[in-house]
Amino acid sequence: VSPLLAFVTDIDSIGLETAQGLLLAEAFYWDLNDDTRAFSKRFTERMKRPPTSAQAGVYSSITHYLKAVKAAGTTDAATVIKVMKETPINDFFAKGGKIREDGRMIHDMYLFEVKKPAESKGRWDAYKLLATVPGSEAFQPLEQSRCSLVKK
Repeated sequence: VSPLLAFVTDIDSIGLETAQGLLLAEAFYWDLNDDTRAFSKRFTERMKRPPTSAQAGVYSSITHYLKAVKAAGTTDAATVIKVMKETPINDFFAKGGKIREDGRMIHDMYLFEVKKPAESKGRWDAYKLLATVPGSEAFQPLEQSRCSLVKK
């Protein structure tokens, strides 16, 4: 079974006994690497739980926007968007991420399996990584986009 959308908080809610073996596609997991763990430690100190992929993605995108505003020296939307699209995204959320002309942010995705209770070291230790899907394969190719921003 693989849900269309589930977060680590959902898995925690239903428990590993029920969720074990479930396959999930995620953009972020708090325990994926040193960068995700460092961000998640700061988040957990304030929120008393690790971030979901949606929360991590929002933080990353806002940070990318604010860096672009600083680099552009303006809040003019067209100028800032241009800088955002020209600037690779290399943070705790994405390595080598990029914003395409259609506005989609391309980054790696991950296939996880929910651990069995005996495999878990404790609360929130929920996933084991099965595969990394490169962003170029994880998202619809630009040439298939029907977005009006794409020049054809």
